[in-house]
Amino acid sequence: MSAARESPPLLTLQGVTKRFGGVEANADVTFAVDPGEIVGLIGPNGAGKSTLFDVVTGFQRPDAGEVRLGGERITGLAPDEINRRGLARTFQKLRPFAGMTVVENVMVGALRHAPRPAVAREAAMHCLRLVGLDDKAEAFARELSTGQRKRLEMARALATRPRLLLLDEVTGGVDQRAIPDLVDLIGRLREEGVTLVVIEHNMRVIMSVADRIVALHLGRKIAEGSPAAVVRDRQLIEAYLGGAYT
Repeated sequence: MSAARESPPLLTLQGVTKRFGGVEANADVTFAVDPGEIVGLIGPNGAGKSTLFDVVTGFQRPDAGEVRLGGERITGLAPDEINRRGLARTFQKLRPFAGMTVVENVMVGALRHAPRPAVAREAAMHCLRLVGLDDKAEAFARELSTGQRKRLEMARALATRPRLLLLDEVTGGVDQRAIPDLVDLIGRLREEGVTLVVIEHNMRVIMSVADRIVALHLGRKIAEGSPAAVVRDRQLIEAYLGGAYT
C-alpha cells in the first residue's frame, strides 16, 4: 500500500474482532485495500481468514471494530445489502444450484441489475466468457468438475457487478494443470476494474498475483507488506513451519 493515496481505500477494516464463545477467531484485525489492488490473505488453517470474509460480507457480525466500503460503514448490514453496495464473494464450499444450468446459475446474480431475463442472460454469458466457461452454459451445474465449479462461483459473483470481490481459496481442490489458467483469470478480473482480496494456501499462486499480502495467525494479523517482504517475516515462518499449518 503506497504511503500517499490518490483516492481513499475501497475497503477498510479497523479493529475487527469476532469471538465464538471463548475463542477469538479474529482479534483486532486492521488493514485497508486500495482501489485496483489485489491483496492476498494468508495464514495457517484456523487462522481466521474465512471468518474475516464472513464478517466483511455480513454473514457474521463482529464483536468489536468496524468495516467500511468506500468510506461507508457497512458493519451490521445484511449480506444482500452489502452486495448492493458493490461487494461480492465466493465460498470455499461450493454450492451451485445443481438442478439448474450453468447460465441459469449466473442469471440469478445478474437479475439484480437486469430488467428482463433476456438482458440477464446476456450479462450472464458475458461473465461466463470472462471466466472461460461459456462453452458449458447449457450444462447442468452438477456436471461440472471442481475447477469448473470454482469458475462458476466466480461468474455468479461477477454477475452482481462488484467493485470489490473476495475470493476464498480459488485454487483449492483444483487439478494442478488448471491453476495457471485460474491465476490468469485473477489478472483479467482486475483488468475488468474489480479490486480483489484473495484467500490462498498456494504460496506460489499468491506470490504471483498479489500486490500486497496480509498474514493472519490465531486470528491476529502478524504481517503485512509486499509478497517478498512478508514471506521473509519471522512470525509468519514460525506460524507455517512451527506445526500450525496442517
